[in-house]
Amino acid sequence: MTRVVAQGTFDLLHPGHLHYLREAAELGDSLHVIVARRSNVTHKEQPLLPDRQRRDMVAALDPVTEAHLGHEEDIFVPIERIDPAVIVLGHDQHHDDDAIRRALADRGIDSEVVRADPREPAYEDEVLSTGKIIERVCEERC
Repeated sequence: MTRVVAQGTFDLLHPGHLHYLREAAELGDSLHVIVARRSNVTHKEQPLLPDRQRRDMVAALDPVTEAHLGHEEDIFVPIERIDPAVIVLGHDQHHDDDAIRRALADRGIDSEVVRADPREPAYEDEVLSTGKIIERVCEERC
């Protein structure tokens, strides 16, 4: 059985998230998604929604076999537990692919690291970014 891991913040779910998770799921038999804890999100604005709510929403998506909350101190703890054959990074995630490969090798984790393809909007006003969703809400409702 080929386990695949995807990870992210998944604050306000949008079609770009679904595209990422569908693509990741195609690479194996089961897709495990690690949802970042709010306290670990330091590279952008922290999520608006609570950790468990984001995890529960991701878990409800068809491509996802199981959704997990990230570890509070060490992002590699869930990876060690899941032991995936493949780790799929989002096309626009801030991670350094080579640094992740080195960290995995240092821990004796044998996982391939790949990037998901980007998804272009399917129609003119489709929104594929949590930040852009928030901007639109503020423009139209605030």
